[in-house]
Amino acid sequence: MLRREVVYFDKPGSENTDETLKAARSRLEEIGIRYMVVASTRGYTAFKALNLLDDLKDRVNLIVVTHAGAIEYSAEDLERLRSSWAKILTCPHTLGWTVGDSFRSRYGGGFTVERVVADALRRFSEGMKVAVEIVLMATDAGLIPPGVDVVSVAGTGSGADTAIIATSAYSREFFKLKVREIIAMPR
Repeated sequence: MLRREVVYFDKPGSENTDETLKAARSRLEEIGIRYMVVASTRGYTAFKALNLLDDLKDRVNLIVVTHAGAIEYSAEDLERLRSSWAKILTCPHTLGWTVGDSFRSRYGGGFTVERVVADALRRFSEGMKVAVEIVLMATDAGLIPPGVDVVSVAGTGSGADTAIIATSAYSREFFKLKVREIIAMPR
């Protein structure tokens, strides 16, 4: 049996970023996880993660996932991120913005399986949906091997308020992905 403390925030948002990243790092170190994937739209969370994990860069692979088709970084921040030790992934969202959404918008209404999965994960929090999604995306892109434990950090709107440990899987093998632990999330 394992007993773990989970950090629950009173409300979602960027004010939880530092605490979320600290809790994620702590758990990553405790069990020796080698991969952390972080969602970062404008760089706020990415740069905080880079700073927090800098002393672990020789043993931890940090993957920063940005928005596909809508890079919202300033030119300076994007260059700074690209020249850092992190790997950057910009691609379509596995649980949205895909071919299924194209058909849905063309023919009106309806839903896609991806949207159903995304909405189910949002019952936990927006960050939970993104945390699961970016593990799939990074695995699909070959930045994380399938079947390994990954710390995934995401948030609601901006910043980070959700951290999980998940076993990685390709999107096409979605049922192999397992959320093994919740490290932090909003209530």
